[in-house]
Amino acid sequence: MFAKKTVQPQGSFAASPTPRTTREEIAALTDSEVVQRFLDGEERAFGELVSRYDSRLLNFVYRTVGDRERAQDLVQETFVRVYRHLHRFDQSKKFSTWIYTIAGNLAKNELRNRSRNPLVLFQTIKKNWDADHRPLEWEDESTKPDDLFRKRHLKEKVDEAVKELPEHHRLVFVLRELEGRTYEEIAEITETNLGTVKSRLNRARNNFARIIAPMVD
Repeated sequence: MFAKKTVQPQGSFAASPTPRTTREEIAALTDSEVVQRFLDGEERAFGELVSRYDSRLLNFVYRTVGDRERAQDLVQETFVRVYRHLHRFDQSKKFSTWIYTIAGNLAKNELRNRSRNPLVLFQTIKKNWDADHRPLEWEDESTKPDDLFRKRHLKEKVDEAVKELPEHHRLVFVLRELEGRTYEEIAEITETNLGTVKSRLNRARNNFARIIAPMVD
């Protein structure tokens, strides 16, 4: 999805290039190693980062903002910012936390801007979420047709309930319950302390349970 050619490399990125590495060799590296390869001038390494995080970020942002086309734009912008500022990334930290922080901030800004326009907000809420954005565990080939139908029905209800959560509750709920992020990562991504994360998540879970209960009765 991310078009690398739209962004020009920044100064030090192209300096002292390392010998060319095959795609298979890059794929076997850790995030930190891939980042370093890119900083050392291996352009292909950035494509590996995009490959690793494109779908994951799209799922995360889509669940947060509820608009697939806008989510794609925001993920594109996330990679643009990563490309431009990767030389500033503190490599003692986890790359996944950093990129989720960027995407999360863009999603929060989108929701904040949208809330200022009641018509846009109303139109967005009315949209139906696509049925294909969930992780693969929702679609098990060994599942009987009736069970698969019930799973898809439940998935739709989960989507509906998540959309009704307040913005600050929705963000932590999606990160923890749907993305599997740790409390520490959520604290970094949302720029809040652990106590606040746990408090918001507890309220989000209770709110989610209240909203979804009548939907699945």
